[in-house]
Amino acid sequence: MKHPLRLSHQTDQPSEPGQASSRRAFLATAAQVAGAVTVPTVVSARALGLEPGTPAASERLTLGVIGFGPRCKYVLTEMLKFPDVQAVAVADIQKRCRREGKQFIDQTYGNTDCTTTGDLRELLARDDIDCVIVATGDRWHGKAAMMAAEAGKDVYCEKPCGLTIDICGQIEETMRRTGRIFQAGTQRRSVPNFQQAVELVHAGKLGQLQELHASVYTPVLNNDWLPAQPTPDPEEIDWNLWLGPCPWRPYNSEYVIKRRWRGYFDFESGAKLLDWGAHTVDLCQWAGKYDDTGPVEFTPSDKNIICRYADGVKLVLDFLEDPFKDRGPRWNTKLGTCPVKFIGSEGMVSTGDEGDIDITPESLRAELGEGYKRIRGTDAALHARNFFDCVKSRQQPVCNPAIMRRSHVVSHAAALSWILGRTLGFDPATETFTSNGKPDAEANGLKKRPEREFWG
Repeated sequence: MKHPLRLSHQTDQPSEPGQASSRRAFLATAAQVAGAVTVPTVVSARALGLEPGTPAASERLTLGVIGFGPRCKYVLTEMLKFPDVQAVAVADIQKRCRREGKQFIDQTYGNTDCTTTGDLRELLARDDIDCVIVATGDRWHGKAAMMAAEAGKDVYCEKPCGLTIDICGQIEETMRRTGRIFQAGTQRRSVPNFQQAVELVHAGKLGQLQELHASVYTPVLNNDWLPAQPTPDPEEIDWNLWLGPCPWRPYNSEYVIKRRWRGYFDFESGAKLLDWGAHTVDLCQWAGKYDDTGPVEFTPSDKNIICRYADGVKLVLDFLEDPFKDRGPRWNTKLGTCPVKFIGSEGMVSTGDEGDIDITPESLRAELGEGYKRIRGTDAALHARNFFDCVKSRQQPVCNPAIMRRSHVVSHAAALSWILGRTLGFDPATETFTSNGKPDAEANGLKKRPEREFWG
């Protein structure tokens, strides 16, 4: 069944008010912004490297924060434990989030040094910032990451990194051209139980690989737009910048404050499928050694999307109606969120965020060794450490742009097959869709979206 898209430009709605004048009133250029930058003059003992065990300033990486919310705080908590990393600035379109981000960072360091801005260009214009974490909503991830790279910053980007297939490709190309280090925030590649499950597959312990199973949210397209409310003062919430490249919509506080933007095609990647799919599909790609390719066919149903690789192996994206309570008959509930399952001719292994590993036959458990370390799959400490180490060494991190692109494209292609309600052929080398052996204009037309001009 086809799931029709009702996009903002296809609905009756108020037109975008006064954009020409509001854009002119905004900071006109990055150069002007750079001239307005202020850097704290009070420097803490830790910033000076005077505390025992703290690297000198010349040896530390300075970090800028783009988008401060619950997930950012969770990851930043781990990042700020590293003595060779120092967060120095927060950019967010919400005044409340800027204030909370500064308070969190200042409390960590015991000073008041962290600066704030409502315009990420101001943060990116600073030459004293080495790298950034991008933790905005989906709609901004790719654009902010590419802007940061163009400004000479290395990037840790929360997933989903690209809103479309096209943007995922743009990210990889931008990072290659600028020579910046990029780590996708798909941290489960750095978590031991997922690593060990993949190693069992790579070592041939399961026999001939047959199926890879990735748990994903049941896809949804929420087209019931919330009623228009008065647009707030841009100093409190800059609605124009919140929307960014997305089509214009009238403001409603629940999109922003309660984060009810999920499930709206204009704002999100892949009909919610990439919320978990960015992680679980990535793990399946890794397990099957498909990091440089992808499936050639996608077939949707009301329970799953079956993706077939050229060698015959199936990647099954299993829909979970309530991923936090009901894993369904296909999943062992003790595994936790984001479970994956790898099935071979001689065995099966499955694992999830709780850190436990289920193995069939049980004799394979000896392959895990004794006392393997259990870390929650949401823990980003090891993944963040890999990023910062690569910033220093200039080697590629575990979830580099090429790997991100391949795994994200698989999820995007699967989502488009569900949206269109039909089987799609796909060429992973050219990232083009086919139907009955011929180019599929409708599917290929959804690989990118028009972007709104929101800066003058």
